[in-house]
Amino acid sequence: MTKKLLFQFDTDATPSVFDVVVAYDGGADHVTGYGNVTPDNVGAYVDGTIYTRGGPEKKSTAIFVGGGDMAAGEAVFDAVKKRFFGPFRVSVMLDSNGSNTTAAAGVALAVKAAGGDIKGKKAVVLAGTGPVGMRSAAMLAKEGATVAITGRDLAKTQKAADAIEKRFGVKIEAVAAADEASRKAAISGANLVFSAGAIGFELISEENWSSEASVEIVVDYNAQPPLGIGGIEAFDKAKERHGKLAIGALGLGGLKLKLHRTLIGKLFDSAEQSFDADEIYALAKEMA
Repeated sequence: MTKKLLFQFDTDATPSVFDVVVAYDGGADHVTGYGNVTPDNVGAYVDGTIYTRGGPEKKSTAIFVGGGDMAAGEAVFDAVKKRFFGPFRVSVMLDSNGSNTTAAAGVALAVKAAGGDIKGKKAVVLAGTGPVGMRSAAMLAKEGATVAITGRDLAKTQKAADAIEKRFGVKIEAVAAADEASRKAAISGANLVFSAGAIGFELISEENWSSEASVEIVVDYNAQPPLGIGGIEAFDKAKERHGKLAIGALGLGGLKLKLHRTLIGKLFDSAEQSFDADEIYALAKEMA
């Protein structure tokens, strides 16, 4: 029986242990990780995957692009796909820093909690300039919501908003919100509030989000206390709090892990799969 081989191209110096474990749990028979992968050096690695097997055996080789930097991962992902031609290709997935699977799980569960439709609703992603926040903003906007991301510095936040528009073709508002008062102002009138900030920093207090009448759903990606959204619990999964529905990091984490494992398995269904944000989010919605 042909072994299912997954080659992990990581933009960090050391390939992610988390991604290796999930790869095995997802069905890979053997995982080989390479660190410090760049668009300039990935070509030789790709050649090793596409020229060694043919016919039905080719689908048993796949590539996973990871690392802590989504921009670097996107560059490697694009370089990998450019190396393919004709039948010389294998399936490939991008999930730098777990950003695609995490954001997809969070947004899919929020849309489900909202009854399956968020068109016309206002969504705010607090501290949305990082990979998970940017991916979440894009997915929310593609669902028809009006989306804003906040950040400490307006220029940096606007740069992130512009990058989302360039990559996904959706318009995102950039809002400078360096303190609690400005973040409270940012969620005024919002229906969905996401927190995508750094570990150990509360972005919005329980009092400030619970008193905002428009807020229907709050989602926090931080599992370590203090959480980004005060007054919720990491295990919340559409739990009612103050008349609103709360989703915590561990509440969405089950779907995130199941999604990641399922995608690994799907890489070996054929040699022509390509999983980035859009494909990953579509599957998350089916699984939510």
